[in-house]
Amino acid sequence: MDFVLVVPILVAVALAVLQITLVMHVRTVLVSAAAEGARAAALADADPRAGERRARAIIDESLASSMVQRIDVHASRLGSAVVMALDIDARLPLLGLLGPTALHVHGHSLLERA
Repeated sequence: MDFVLVVPILVAVALAVLQITLVMHVRTVLVSAAAEGARAAALADADPRAGERRARAIIDESLASSMVQRIDVHASRLGSAVVMALDIDARLPLLGLLGPTALHVHGHSLLERA
């Protein structure tokens, strides 16, 4: 009898831990890809699309590849510095119906001059 009362709670806790682990993994991969992509795009004489290709290569090696909706590379100003910024929009993998469904990460790197 006690088993019947405890099992649903244990299953709910296990699914919550799995959900949090999966979301944190996807977020970490996307943050890393955004930073690496911004660095690749900021190199002297580099094409901004090199940053997108680098970010896409990192993402494609992970579980997050099917979740990315958009990658945007652009130059912007951060104070008085010119930086290359890379934005990634993705949807989060949700096991249940609770929680946010979208994720936006941003990476930037100081633009090198040739």
